[in-house]
Amino acid sequence: MNKKCPKCNLANFISAEHCIRCESELVEIRSTLKQGGTVRAKSGGFFNRAVICVLVCAAAIFGFYGSLIMSSTSLDADQMEQVNGAIHVLDEAGFANEVFYLKNLTAFRGDDNWLNSSVAKENAFAATNYPFEIMTVYPDFFTYPKDDIERAAILLHEAKHLQGKDEKGAYEFVWKNKKRLGWIREKYKKSTVWKEIRKQTKEYVPNLFVCDFNEYDDCAE
Repeated sequence: MNKKCPKCNLANFISAEHCIRCESELVEIRSTLKQGGTVRAKSGGFFNRAVICVLVCAAAIFGFYGSLIMSSTSLDADQMEQVNGAIHVLDEAGFANEVFYLKNLTAFRGDDNWLNSSVAKENAFAATNYPFEIMTVYPDFFTYPKDDIERAAILLHEAKHLQGKDEKGAYEFVWKNKKRLGWIREKYKKSTVWKEIRKQTKEYVPNLFVCDFNEYDDCAE
């Protein structure tokens, strides 16, 4: 452990403030701390590089998010009113966690961003970009549902994607909770939304439709 004099290069004790040879004021060139019998160099350089790396990564993430937002358009007032009506249905039905995501974390968009446009997909009511919490709501969402309850069923599915669930998990959750939502077969079995979601649910979660007490029908009834 030493302080080297910048004038005469004499190594002085670490506690010295002036060189014992030329009496010049000492500038700390290098210092080390001895702990536990080992000598370790100060890590200020590593910490600074780590901070810079974190800032660069954060800037890249925010830039990517911004590009998704800027390459799509927002919903108009009437469309947003229908979305809010469906969220209200979910809130009344007690889906508090899903409502929190939809109300506080989700950016609703009216058409595909550049990332969605680059991926081939079937016709859909909505799509979600996880983990950026961006939901694209397509025209079919406003055209085919009979009411806010059916729109709520669609948003409930997408809310599970916002939470990181895959298609199987999202379809299974919605189908098992459709009665709680008020989305029941007696009222909606002829609707386009009911038929489409039932078909997709049978594809992703076939075990929900094969059961001893109701063979080849809806086990969630």
